[in-house]
Amino acid sequence: MIQSMTGYGKSVVTFNEKKISVEIKSLNSKNLDLSTRIAPLYREKEIEIRQMVAKSLIRGKVDFSIWVEKDNEADTTAINEVLVENYYRQIKQLSARTGIPEPEDWYATLLRMPDVTTKTEQETLDEAEWNVVTEAINEALKKIVAFRQQEGEALQKKLMEKVQNIGALMSSIEPYEKARVEKIRTRIIDSLKEIPDANYDQNRLEQELIYYIEKLDISEEKQRLFNHLKYFEETLNEAPGQGKKLGFIAQEMGREINTTGSKSNQAEMQNIVVRMKDELEQIKEQVLNAL
Repeated sequence: MIQSMTGYGKSVVTFNEKKISVEIKSLNSKNLDLSTRIAPLYREKEIEIRQMVAKSLIRGKVDFSIWVEKDNEADTTAINEVLVENYYRQIKQLSARTGIPEPEDWYATLLRMPDVTTKTEQETLDEAEWNVVTEAINEALKKIVAFRQQEGEALQKKLMEKVQNIGALMSSIEPYEKARVEKIRTRIIDSLKEIPDANYDQNRLEQELIYYIEKLDISEEKQRLFNHLKYFEETLNEAPGQGKKLGFIAQEMGREINTTGSKSNQAEMQNIVVRMKDELEQIKEQVLNAL
């Protein structure tokens, strides 16, 4: 069963007064194109995070985000009371010594002084918190993989439908293919009859007709195309990660359809070939999104 490269997964966990959110989005890409937005506290784990994402998602244009929301009370910057008291005492002493009037609004003055409301503690990542974050990342990865699988099921149905359509169209060529052989033979003989006193070797004419008809024969192209269609269906049911392989098979299918078109000198056959090409183009577009 194939997977789509389109997916979305999100997980939210709490640790102490923090709400930690992990969000992962992906679209199709030839290789893994991973961009990350990681909260400063977890940046030291970026390589490990990238390895986790790459192992689960394999391929695609992936946007990974992790951010932290803290409780308002826990995130409030505390006032440095000792420093405020020191500033207050120094200003009082300076006023008494110099005669400069004391401030009318002590709070406004003191809160503007350096480092009174500056946060000085440095937050560090401990093992307990990282374990919680790891669980959140794994949960988001599970959700995006489940999303990709669901999209992959729908994608597989579309591809199977298109493959079956091509097979049915190729089979529908057969009546026109048989009829055109006799039409070619009749047309050439009738043309020769219109030439006055035309003398020709009947055996040589038959040989030339056989050669000409063999040049227009599409038996091999039909057989190879049916083989490619069968291989495509088998590959759809293999483990995820066959997107590139499916693309290569589609290219081979295109070669056989194009050759059939070049040998189709009948309007009905050419119309069928055009319809097969349309179905194949839709397959190629859909395969671009297969993992």
